[in-house]
Amino acid sequence: MDQSDRLRPHPASGRAARLRKLVPALAAALAGVLLYVSFPPRTLWWLALPAFGILGRVLRGRTWKAGLGLGYLFGLGFLLPLLVWTGVEVGPGPWLALVAVEAVFVALVGAGIAAVSRLPAWPVWAAALWIAGEAARARVPFGGFPWGKIAFGQADGVFLPLAAVGGTPVLGFAVVLCGFGLYEAVRPAVEGRRTRAVRRGAAAAALLSVAVPVAGAVGARALVSDKAEDGTATVAVVQGNVPRLGLDFNAQRRAVLDYHARETERLAAEIKAGTTPRPDFVLWPENSSDIDPFAYPDAAAVIAHAARAVGVPVSVGGVVERDGKLYNEQILWDPQKGAVQTYDKRQIQPFGEFLPLRGPIGAINEDWTSMIRQDFSRGDKPGVFDFGGTKVGLATCYEAAFDWAVRDTVTHGAQMISVPSNNATFDRSEMTYQQLAMSRVRAVEHSRTVTVPVTSGVSAIIMPDGKITQKTGMFVAGHLVQKVPLRSSETPATRLGVLPEIALVLLAAGGLGCSVGAGMRGRRAGGV
Repeated sequence: MDQSDRLRPHPASGRAARLRKLVPALAAALAGVLLYVSFPPRTLWWLALPAFGILGRVLRGRTWKAGLGLGYLFGLGFLLPLLVWTGVEVGPGPWLALVAVEAVFVALVGAGIAAVSRLPAWPVWAAALWIAGEAARARVPFGGFPWGKIAFGQADGVFLPLAAVGGTPVLGFAVVLCGFGLYEAVRPAVEGRRTRAVRRGAAAAALLSVAVPVAGAVGARALVSDKAEDGTATVAVVQGNVPRLGLDFNAQRRAVLDYHARETERLAAEIKAGTTPRPDFVLWPENSSDIDPFAYPDAAAVIAHAARAVGVPVSVGGVVERDGKLYNEQILWDPQKGAVQTYDKRQIQPFGEFLPLRGPIGAINEDWTSMIRQDFSRGDKPGVFDFGGTKVGLATCYEAAFDWAVRDTVTHGAQMISVPSNNATFDRSEMTYQQLAMSRVRAVEHSRTVTVPVTSGVSAIIMPDGKITQKTGMFVAGHLVQKVPLRSSETPATRLGVLPEIALVLLAAGGLGCSVGAGMRGRRAGGV
């Protein structure tokens, strides 16, 4: 063989080198998928830890530009399967567009994590950056989209009690920190570095990033209690079901109303027969009456008949037009007095209840604009219904994803919380289970019973410790009746509100500042 042939790179070795360069990208995407698998309806919450461990391995020591690309792949791996339900009725276009935009936030976080990964105690800075990214996603664009917060995948996890300490930001921070910390603890073995100093650093990382969050979660269990502080209330949750799946169930609005009235009358018959205790009040779901009972006497008559049959107040989810504006409204209907209190949904859903960029979107696809002919208007006051002395806070469907929308019902006196929802649009997708997990986290966060009345399932009753005591199936009619504890004390999370999130965002900014400063000092030293 000629010597020049021996020196020439072999084609196979060149292909192997190119394939090796793809390994980090593939690992980032697969770690995102692993994070998705940790979310409901599965109870594999612990998979979030290796998901972030792999992400830490992929990002540590990289340039911010590489972190940007790898973070985007991680975001795609996570959000593409998590949010597939958004395209159930409208096709893949909106789903892919939503994921493409939301993954940009994850990409920016990835760039930041790569930048701080050379700092001492980098898992702390990196976990704070992740929460800063979630904080941004929860606010922009179009009012934000918090779906996929790490906290919402932890309803069955050991870290859940931390929700009572500082809400979803503290819970999510602990999980992400623990994931990065686990990688840092095993990094010497992974990288083949076994010096005493390296082992000491790994032990310190494990203590800070793993032991502290776990110990904090164990200690926070003292904040979780099902004890009744203000007595109890017997609550009934009604799920009437819908005539058929999909968006066009709204074309059968009267049928949906009749279904919920009929199920309430079944409940009334059971009460009369003595097989079911009489509730103190009944909760219907969002959109249980898409016919405006204030404008159509026949709808009002159906609701009134159901309320009189059961003999207690009923909370009805209606679509109401007032002064030319549409509202997604909860209506407290007294069996004798009729409508006595209302709550208008404040955090309305972009592309579901209002259409941003209506002109450009209509130019792309007129069908999308025809689905939302008129935008809903926002309410401006917290919803707390008074059911004969029992204060029930209302967070309508999409609002359960927003920290502030649930918290301010408690700060305004709610002794329990209800999350009336309508998931019929999303067929049998995982959406309803993801939303149910949010309500479980909210129960622990504010130490309140949470009820979830849904048109087509899964409806549930959740104790203040996050455990589900009763639930329905999907696309069946049914009702749940249970005596639940009423509570008035506030958890640290309720009292602190947004402050833990602000602290973590500032911590993330401090980490980025330290990283930039270290880079500038390194460049100056290299230039000497």
